[in-house]
Amino acid sequence: QVQLVESGGGLVQLGGSLRLSCVASGFAFNVLAMKWYRQAPGKARELVATISSAGSNTNYADSVKGRFTISRDNTRNTVYLHMNSLKPEDTAVYYCNAGTTYRDAVGFGSWGQGTQVTVSS
Repeated sequence: QVQLVESGGGLVQLGGSLRLSCVASGFAFNVLAMKWYRQAPGKARELVATISSAGSNTNYADSVKGRFTISRDNTRNTVYLHMNSLKPEDTAVYYCNAGTTYRDAVGFGSWGQGTQVTVSS
């Protein structure tokens, strides 16, 4: 059974930093790309960042380039999202998912509960 458990969210001030974690189980983590998404109130879920199975390739949404970094630890079945210079528009529930390639936005695992990130101004 695919399971994705996100954590690390919280309330942070403008310009602050957070590190999100997503622990995966129930599938071959080290052969799949991993992705972070977010969903703000009243908006559709959007792709934030992706990383290839070995961690050698990444992609970012234009809105987070230069501020967010995605990484993974295949020994721990964990993907991370390091977020710096946070802005109020980054406020959202953040989710992770798996996919066959880091080049697209398709995620096929069951969605976890997500982790709430709130940036105050």
